[in-house]
Amino acid sequence: MDINEIMAKLPHRYPFLLVDRIIEVEEGKRIVGIKNVTINEPFFEGHFPGHPIMPGVLIVEAMAQTGGLLMMGSVENPEEKVVYFMSMDKVKFRKPVVPGDQLRFECELLKLRGKTCQMRGEAFVDGKKVAEAEMMAALADK
Repeated sequence: MDINEIMAKLPHRYPFLLVDRIIEVEEGKRIVGIKNVTINEPFFEGHFPGHPIMPGVLIVEAMAQTGGLLMMGSVENPEEKVVYFMSMDKVKFRKPVVPGDQLRFECELLKLRGKTCQMRGEAFVDGKKVAEAEMMAALADK
């Protein structure tokens, strides 16, 4: 899934669209997404001057957007829906993410009940885990 397909399914736009590409999808099971981290990201201006580090909450947000694409892939008329992030648990940040890194998000569907799902996500840079979280999200009409 390229950026145009992602933008057709997610309402996020610059500077808050944090997924560049989807490289694997197992409908209703798992998804793998990519985020290329560049020095041009607006958050690096203040986080931190002279020592740029991607904020952990944005890593989790990007992971949630990747998981949201998994949910959107299983509904009719995704342009009429929106995924709301409901909760996050067991969040761990293991290593800083810096400009030049490529984040790989792997999200797995744990439970799906009606329009609510629970997912587990992990983020990797060069094969090393940099973050992980369990997340809940709900699908709603726009």
